[in-house]
Amino acid sequence: MTKFELLAPAGNLEKLKVAIAYGADACYFGAKAFSLRAKAGNLDQKEMEEAIDYCRKRGVKAYVTANIFSRNRDLDGLKDFLSFLEDVRPDGVIISDPGVIALSKRYAPSIPVHLSTQSNTLNYEAVRFWKEHGVKRVNLARELDLSEIRLIREKVPDIELEVFVHGALCISYSGRCMLSLYLTGREANQGNCAHPCRYSYSVVEEKRPGVYYPVEEDERGLYIFNSKDLCLIKRLPELMDLGVDSFKIEGRIKGILYVATVVRAYRLAIDKFLGRLKRKISIDSLLYELNAISSRGFTENFFEKTPDEKDMLYEGKDCPQPFIPVAICKSAGERPLFKATYCIKVGDELEFMDNNLLDKPFRVLSLYDEERGEMIEKTLGGEVFSMETRPQVNFFPYGIVRKKNPANCGK
Repeated sequence: MTKFELLAPAGNLEKLKVAIAYGADACYFGAKAFSLRAKAGNLDQKEMEEAIDYCRKRGVKAYVTANIFSRNRDLDGLKDFLSFLEDVRPDGVIISDPGVIALSKRYAPSIPVHLSTQSNTLNYEAVRFWKEHGVKRVNLARELDLSEIRLIREKVPDIELEVFVHGALCISYSGRCMLSLYLTGREANQGNCAHPCRYSYSVVEEKRPGVYYPVEEDERGLYIFNSKDLCLIKRLPELMDLGVDSFKIEGRIKGILYVATVVRAYRLAIDKFLGRLKRKISIDSLLYELNAISSRGFTENFFEKTPDEKDMLYEGKDCPQPFIPVAICKSAGERPLFKATYCIKVGDELEFMDNNLLDKPFRVLSLYDEERGEMIEKTLGGEVFSMETRPQVNFFPYGIVRKKNPANCGK
């Protein structure tokens, strides 16, 4: 395993390739079933084989999620799925259910087991327990602070530890929430959360049924469970000093711009702290980049102390999106090809996200639709196209082209 592994989310094959292009050491992805991100897109078995092969050829680890809380009805399908994993050999399978761990030992004995954060691992005795039951790596609960992680490492030195360093937080202990099932019938612990913690709530006084009073601190209302996003980029040196093996980014349902931006920032931060960078890059500049994607603001959660309301709650409803991803480079060389993800017009001022933070601004001089074989004035989204630019840019495969979002200019 790469020391201080950067572990990136891959909701589908395209996101996996974007994550690798921007520096991921490992990617985690789910199947169409048995994954706690049912809305991520996920991979069918053929795509999973392609993903594992793609990672293997590039020296990147591939981890598969099977972290639902399983019902009896799931078990037969899980046996078949684990047997499939034994054949295609990912580098690990991420599990939360003890029954599924037992099944994995029977049906996929050669695949290392990684314990999901859903198992709420909060203390060193729990880590020791899982190690004794054949778990190679434990993803620690997000509720732990630095001193608790340190004690776990001291007490159980011979197990891999994984820590979430960036992404959305849940109001419940490491995701064990029943609100979605209760309010919408969509069960979070089966991978289908409706995120009711982000809803706006009102109060009803018992003597006035049907009269709804907004619970608000200002004109935007109060989103009482609406947590800020986790960001531990400044704390990576402390986690390194503790011997944490893997730094995990949340976000299998997030878009390609999120994946590229966050993976790039943490790749550069890790390399900076290890003295690998050839030029100076400040953490403030990386934080600036992280603020250039949609988020709820950032918190360090429980890392140093129990957070208060100011530390944790995002009081707004909307998440500003300063940039729009407009294209993905599908192949480089003398005539790079792109897939449009948004409207691009001749004359647009765009920017290519370089993986060293040396972003390349350029102007679109012409657009050529490769499938129709003709010049076009704009893309609509989904086209495979080439373009003439000024200046010329050294594109690389699965790099992202973005443009400023007019709706968020000045924000």
